[in-house]
Amino acid sequence: MKVTIYGSGYVGLVTGACLAQVGNHVMCVDIDPAKIEGLKQGQIPIYEPGLEDMVLDNIRAGRLTFTLDPAEGVRHGLFQFIAVGTPPDEDGSADLSHVLTVARSIAENLSEYRIVVNKSTVPVGTADRVRETIQKVLAERGTGGEFDVVSNPEFLKEGAAIEDFMKPDRVVVGTDNPRTAELMRALYAPFNRSHDRVIVMDVRSAELTKYAANAMLATKISFMNELANLAEKLGADIEQVRQGIGSDPRIGYHFIYPGCGYGGSCFPKDVKALERTARQVGYQASLLEAVEAVNDRQKERLFQKITRHFGEDLSGRTFALWGLAFKPNTDDMREASSRVLMEALWAAGAKVRAFDPVAEDECERIYGKRDDLTLCESPEQALEGADALAIVTEWNVFRSPDFDQIRQALKQPAIFDGRNLYDPEHMASMGFDYYAIGRGKTA
Repeated sequence: MKVTIYGSGYVGLVTGACLAQVGNHVMCVDIDPAKIEGLKQGQIPIYEPGLEDMVLDNIRAGRLTFTLDPAEGVRHGLFQFIAVGTPPDEDGSADLSHVLTVARSIAENLSEYRIVVNKSTVPVGTADRVRETIQKVLAERGTGGEFDVVSNPEFLKEGAAIEDFMKPDRVVVGTDNPRTAELMRALYAPFNRSHDRVIVMDVRSAELTKYAANAMLATKISFMNELANLAEKLGADIEQVRQGIGSDPRIGYHFIYPGCGYGGSCFPKDVKALERTARQVGYQASLLEAVEAVNDRQKERLFQKITRHFGEDLSGRTFALWGLAFKPNTDDMREASSRVLMEALWAAGAKVRAFDPVAEDECERIYGKRDDLTLCESPEQALEGADALAIVTEWNVFRSPDFDQIRQALKQPAIFDGRNLYDPEHMASMGFDYYAIGRGKTA
C-alpha cells in the first residue's frame, strides 16, 4: 500500500518506518528543510532504540522517502496520516494549528479518494474540524473530492516504540464508514496476525480513548506518589506497599512505581488537554486537576529533600545528577523532572555535574553552555567534586554502581534517589545518608 505521513517527528518517523518495514511504500512530508535533508542522508533526529537501523534499511530498499512538497504527498498515498505536534496552548488545551494546516494542504491538492488519518493526539471533535476544513477548501476550489477522516491514535511508549508498533496490544480505528474500516484493517493486517487487535469504534470515542489511556496511567503514577508522601509521614515503606497492592490482579504492577514525577511529551500535556476539554463542555474534572497538581508538586520533592539536608542556601555546593531524560531509553527531556531539579539548584546557587547516556546533547540544546552545568562522560565523572548525588532517571547503568567509589568521591555520603533504585537498609549499612521516595529517611 502507499502511505503518506505528514510530520517526521517521533510519531511520524516511527509510524513511517514500521509501515515501510512490512512492505508498504511510505512518503514522509515535513516543512523543515534541514530535517528532510538530514533524513535523506540517514540522519535520525531523535533517539529511539532500533529506529535508525529500520529507517536506513527502508531508505535503501526504496520503501521510505522524504519530501517537502505536500502536493507530492497527496498524490502518493491512499492513506494520508497526520502526525504533527499538538503542543499545549496558553490555556493548556491542545494547539491544533499544525493539524489544520496539514488538512488544508491535503484539500488544496486533493483530486481522488483519500483516507485522512489523525495519528496526532487530538481533542474530541478534531476529526469534525479536519473534515470541515477540507470541505471548505474544496468548496473554495470549486471542486469535489471524496475523502474520509479517521481517528487512529498512537499508543507508543518512548524507548519501546518499535516493539509497540510492530506488536501492538490494540489498534484503535475511529470511523463511521465500513469501507474505510476494512481498508484500515488491511493496512494493519501485518501487525495483527496472531489475533484480531483492531478495535473499530466511532470517531469521537477513538479520540477520547487516547486521552483516557494516558490520563489513567498518569493517575496511577500520581496516586502512588501521593501514597509515597503519606508513607513517609507514617513511617511505612512504599516499596513494600507497592508489592502488597500490585499482587492484586485488579491493580497489577504496571505504573505503580513512585518517584519524582512523570514527564515526557504525552502525559503532562494530555492530562492538561483533557481537563481543559472537560472545562469547555461545562464539566469540572476534579480528579484530572488533582493528578496534574500532585505531579507538579512531586517534581519538587528531591529539591525539598536536598534543602532540608543542606539548608536553603546552596551557594558553593555542587551536585552530581544521574539522568536527564524523563525516562530511560530516550533523549526526550520535555517536562522532565531533571529540569525542575536543576533549575531549582541553580536558583539556590548550586552547580550541577550531570550524566545521561543519550540526553546530554538535548540538555545542551535546551540550556546552552552554562558555568553552573557540566555535562560528563560517565556516572563516575559526574561525582567528581560533588557534595551529594541525585538520581532522576532509572537507567539500568545506575542500578548496580560501585558504592565504595561513590562514597569516596562525594564530599558528603548523601544520595537523593528519585527512583527508589536501592535498598535503604543496605545504604545505611554502607554509611550513606539515603533519601528515597516514600521510604527510609523523610528529609
